[in-house]
Amino acid sequence: MCDNWIVYMTAARRTAWGVPQEQYNELSNLYDAARELLRKAMDDDERTRVITVECQAAFKALKAKMRFFKDRYFKLSPLTEGDLAALGLKERDPPSPVPVPEAQAQADLTFPGIHLVELRNIRPVSGTAPDPRSDYGVRIYYGFSGPASARFPFRVTGVPKTGADLPYSIFTRRKKERFDFDGESGNTVYFCLRYENSKGEAGPFGPVFSAVVP
Repeated sequence: MCDNWIVYMTAARRTAWGVPQEQYNELSNLYDAARELLRKAMDDDERTRVITVECQAAFKALKAKMRFFKDRYFKLSPLTEGDLAALGLKERDPPSPVPVPEAQAQADLTFPGIHLVELRNIRPVSGTAPDPRSDYGVRIYYGFSGPASARFPFRVTGVPKTGADLPYSIFTRRKKERFDFDGESGNTVYFCLRYENSKGEAGPFGPVFSAVVP
């Protein structure tokens, strides 16, 4: 396999794949050393215990270098599937699609100070294990009762039943998020959370919960 790699990695391909000349030279030198020691190990007149041990060590070093080449230079573009086949490597597995979130999200409310509200321990409802691909982050929806203000002109009318009834939102990947609702003390703030994947696709809304802004 290594002999095939050395022949196939022409200067043009090495340049296109970003393989430095010194790395190619190291691979070639390790290959030459392993091939020569293998020749000696297979020759009854030259084979000794020392030669056998040296041959094993040479092949171990060559294999390590080949793994380095595979991980560093062969797994990424611009190698084509044809290149991988020519190198004797398996074709790349197609990327698995990112699933749409299925878990609901919830959090605990704390009040660290006047007009401060903090969501802590953002987590799936009922302890469901999140999928790190689909449950990439959480969008926090919120809204207020009370009269409109310059900062929050849109208000909740009635008790919201879902996050879609709340006019404001932020996205976070943190397990806690602090809000400074200066000017909203005494008004009720409503929250509802839902997971989003890395493509922005959203899962189901979690429960609506509320508190009076201190």
